[in-house]
Amino acid sequence: MKTYRRTAIMVGVFYIIGTIAGVLSMALTKPLLDDPAYLLKVSAQGNQIILGALLVLIMGLTLAMVPVMMYPILKRQNEVFALGYVVFRGALETFTYIAGAIFLLLLVPLSQVTVQAGAADAVTVQALGAVLRKAVEISTATTEIVFPLGALMFYTVLYQANLLPRWLSGWGLLGAFLYEAAGLFDLFAVVGQASTILLVLVLPLAVQELVMAVWLIVKGFHPSAIASEST
Repeated sequence: MKTYRRTAIMVGVFYIIGTIAGVLSMALTKPLLDDPAYLLKVSAQGNQIILGALLVLIMGLTLAMVPVMMYPILKRQNEVFALGYVVFRGALETFTYIAGAIFLLLLVPLSQVTVQAGAADAVTVQALGAVLRKAVEISTATTEIVFPLGALMFYTVLYQANLLPRWLSGWGLLGAFLYEAAGLFDLFAVVGQASTILLVLVLPLAVQELVMAVWLIVKGFHPSAIASEST
């Protein structure tokens, strides 16, 4: 029982750390990347981009620990979904975060070249910058597809095993479906990443994960489900 309680607390803490890191990263990088003269902005505020990339890595690596810690518990209920959760959220999602961080970091030296480049080279540098910025957007859209697939497996097992209140697991399932739709809309450029529609689609799962994190820290897993599993 103590092991389950400790796991619940750590998973809740990891969710909160990952969420905070992700929000701070967006707050630091998005205003610069949305500026028409983003390369000049990045050149002047390169440390802001570097810090944003570091926060993306913190978010990715922290959230990758969640499926690793949950796997021993989930595999007793559904080993296929437990393993799928590790693959999608522990490996593939982390890869997209690392790729996004690398693309952000590459903008810093490129922006410095922009300041030094003459008129003849400016077009080439601008084109490379546009490619890197697009790569950041694609990595974000890919995360929005990979992450909810893992979430669907995760919340399915939680719902079946009754490890959390079913209203909370059901909320997660619904939020994951909406998040997946947002990722597809984003990838196929149906809506922009800053659109209100996208925000409405991703918000339910974002709020659910924060509520779940607090629940895990305060109350942990459902005692009857733990007792049944132990038996």
